[in-house]
Amino acid sequence: MKKKIVLEDGEVYIGDGFGSDNDKFVELVFNTSMVGYQEIVSDPSYTGQAVIMTYPLIGNYGMNDDDYETDRPTVSGLIVREYCDEPSNFRCSETLSAVMKKYDISGVSGIDTRKLARHIRDFGSCRACIVSADTDTDEALKLLKEHPADRAVVSKVSSDKIHEYGDHDSSAGTKNIVAIDCGMKKNILREFKKRGCNVTVVPWDTSADEILNMKPDGVFVSNGPGDPEDVAPTIETVKNLRGKVPVFGICLGHQIISLAYGAKTYKLKFGHRGGNHPVKNLKTDKIEITSQNHSYAVDNDSLNGTGLTPTHINLLDNTIEGVEAVNDKIFSVQYHPESAPGPQDSSYLFDIFMNNIKSVEVPENA
Repeated sequence: MKKKIVLEDGEVYIGDGFGSDNDKFVELVFNTSMVGYQEIVSDPSYTGQAVIMTYPLIGNYGMNDDDYETDRPTVSGLIVREYCDEPSNFRCSETLSAVMKKYDISGVSGIDTRKLARHIRDFGSCRACIVSADTDTDEALKLLKEHPADRAVVSKVSSDKIHEYGDHDSSAGTKNIVAIDCGMKKNILREFKKRGCNVTVVPWDTSADEILNMKPDGVFVSNGPGDPEDVAPTIETVKNLRGKVPVFGICLGHQIISLAYGAKTYKLKFGHRGGNHPVKNLKTDKIEITSQNHSYAVDNDSLNGTGLTPTHINLLDNTIEGVEAVNDKIFSVQYHPESAPGPQDSSYLFDIFMNNIKSVEVPENA
């Protein structure tokens, strides 16, 4: 079926539908990655959004069973220039369209994605609806106004109960990590498992007392969707963990840690989404090629007097990409070190977290 994308400013794009046939009311964003559409579609941070892929051909290697970032994708839509429904890859188990239909993700192909991405770059991310092409444009705009953006998105993608990720190792020396799930990507958990950690995943609103009662060696605050100011319980938890246990945050976790220290965040014009963002490590002067997916950033000026120090900056727009509080053994980054765009430029961050944990260990004979 033909589908129509109607932007809140009245712009209209008509293309071919794939995936779900249901109407969608979304925030439009774009991603500049050339590969990785499976990871993008299954990243919980895209909840409620429709992603425009600037690379023109999508779907050509299909979908496989191993590379999902979540068990149930929650992105609302995917917009591409050319969709391939006959993938060729030895790992392929399903087509992209079949997966999108299963998880109610609406797809549109055959439109000028370059024009649409430039529109967002020039005027900023915006709300839009994806409807049948025969829907009247004025009616579509009316429906869009009647569907306000959902702000309670983290609660929808977080785990609803405490659980262990993978097998538990009780051997001596194994580190126990508590991961606060705000919409966490599986590859982050895989990185901790690679380092021999036990990982206990807890819901986004778990209190600091509950976490400390688990006697973790370290606490991780995950990525996730939406405005960081909407997750007040997680911010409060981090406030109460300060100085009591090493903490590491990624993406939304970075923003939550900054807010917990009294800094401020703001919404970017069109966000950072792609696998090619250069970030400078201010401590080493090295440049990392990073994977990014976020709408919000930490206000640099608001860091003054908080106890946080900037550690990384984005070389495209000088936004803050990392902070730390050395004495509290808390640090965070805005980008995704587990996504391997470099491919190993940023994996050292997990090792820094492990070293922070080891540095606070109490000797057995103390």
